[in-house]
Amino acid sequence: MSRTLCPNCHRPEKACICAFTADIANDIHLVILQHPNEVSHTKGTVALLAKSLRKCQVLVGESFDDEQGFLQVMAQYQAVLLYPSEQALFLDEYVIIKLRNCLSNTQYMLDTHHNLQVSTEDKSKPLCLVILDATWKKAYRMFMLSTKLQQLPQVCLPDRLANAGQYHIRKVAKKNALSSLEASCYALAILEQDEQDCLPISPEHAGKYQLLLEKFQQFNQFQLSFRPEHKPLLRKLDDS
Repeated sequence: MSRTLCPNCHRPEKACICAFTADIANDIHLVILQHPNEVSHTKGTVALLAKSLRKCQVLVGESFDDEQGFLQVMAQYQAVLLYPSEQALFLDEYVIIKLRNCLSNTQYMLDTHHNLQVSTEDKSKPLCLVILDATWKKAYRMFMLSTKLQQLPQVCLPDRLANAGQYHIRKVAKKNALSSLEASCYALAILEQDEQDCLPISPEHAGKYQLLLEKFQQFNQFQLSFRPEHKPLLRKLDDS
């Protein structure tokens, strides 16, 4: 007998993730380059992102230099890559001001060496954030396989956020590693933060992305409930 699937998230009703999504009108378009191995991973967070953010695009592959969807992104947007390369700049006040200038359609953009330069491209292009959804090893391979990715300005999160990961449902290579959802929420929150808001973006203060981060923690608990060590507790709760 086939399992009944949720018509929205297309997962079995028992594993439906719709309760963990949030409707968020993000100002900056998010482009997720997803490794093929992540597509069917039930513990991945891209599905939550894609169903929560109104401006979100998922492209699947390993190398994107000749991928038509990514080439369209490059033609349509001023793309910035969230990736902790050696050249990456922390998303601090200086970088944010320069990136916001792009949103205001000014003539300035960060070049591949992160210096301020006059853009030779269409000055009306809006900013978009690009992230890689993969394990650290596979993300590095994706980065090295794509010259166009290496040519993008690269930014990374400040340590207070990069070390605040709550991704407890998957084994990760780094302690407190962030999920794609957390990294995207923090980066978008920083880039879109109201200049009058003097509080720094944190796990407790992430603007309109706070709801999704809270939903993500609930998603963590939901996924953990399927582990054998949690089953006795669930049965006890059901019996009470």
